Amino acid sequence: MSIGKNKNSFAVFGLLFGAMTWGIIWYPYRLLAQAGFSGIASSLITYAIAALIGGVVFAKYWRRISLPQNLVWLMLAAGWTNLSYVLAVIDGEVMRVMLLFYLSPVWTLFLAHFWLKERAGFKGVVVILIALVGAFVMLYDASHDRHLPLPHNAAEWLALSAGMGFSLANVITRKSAHISLQAKAFAVWLGVVLVSVLSLLLIPDGFALPAAVHAMGWWTIVFVAVMLFAATLFVQYGVTHIAAVPASIIFLFELVVAAVAAYFLANEVMAFNEWIGGVLIVAAALYAAANTKH
Repeated sequence: MSIGKNKNSFAVFGLLFGAMTWGIIWYPYRLLAQAGFSGIASSLITYAIAALIGGVVFAKYWRRISLPQNLVWLMLAAGWTNLSYVLAVIDGEVMRVMLLFYLSPVWTLFLAHFWLKERAGFKGVVVILIALVGAFVMLYDASHDRHLPLPHNAAEWLALSAGMGFSLANVITRKSAHISLQAKAFAVWLGVVLVSVLSLLLIPDGFALPAAVHAMGWWTIVFVAVMLFAATLFVQYGVTHIAAVPASIIFLFELVVAAVAAYFLANEVMAFNEWIGGVLIVAAALYAAANTKH
């Protein structure tokens, strides 16, 4: 197998690992919220620890890390994406939040077209439509009037904006192929810390902590931080070596992971339409991975 194919396969694995991580990480964040941590506090602490781990692991790269303009924009986009995502999954309905977040391929299609000059082509558009139809089907509930994936509360607006930020972060990462993986990973971790701190200017009482933190709470924080550390590195590698639109489609696998996790961890039963939608999303993700250009 050629080196190019090995890189491409590992990049796809990286994106799938990131999708699996983000498909389940909402649960420990909810546990932290139940323990008394606000979404801003848990995000700031976990990403600060992830940055600390990165600082130790990649200590020898510190002298090589610079701060070009692209990296600053990546910090802001990734910071907003991850913070707003955490706030959304804590307070919103998991699958509806996921759907609104994963409208991101639509935004990525436009950003990649006008900024990266990447042409999705007919197949790319078809794959995106299949994935979005699958996401729509997963959310569809005939017992409610709100069939369209439109925001109905603050959590859902946060989810929608997080998807836009996610698309922008992916495109910036793809645009910044000359910047090292370590620098881009630090931009994500420190970006969340920065945006979390800035958000406290608007929400002064947003940094809420429990009166006492039990051992399980600390272990949950460390677990989340380690998973974020690993997922960030894998995702940054993946979006650097895979075109923006196919990368966004592969990430849609997170919806399926989240649906299964919600069933087993939160007793949310998947309806028949959610299974059908999940099959469509997996099919679109596999098709996109098989047709990825590198």
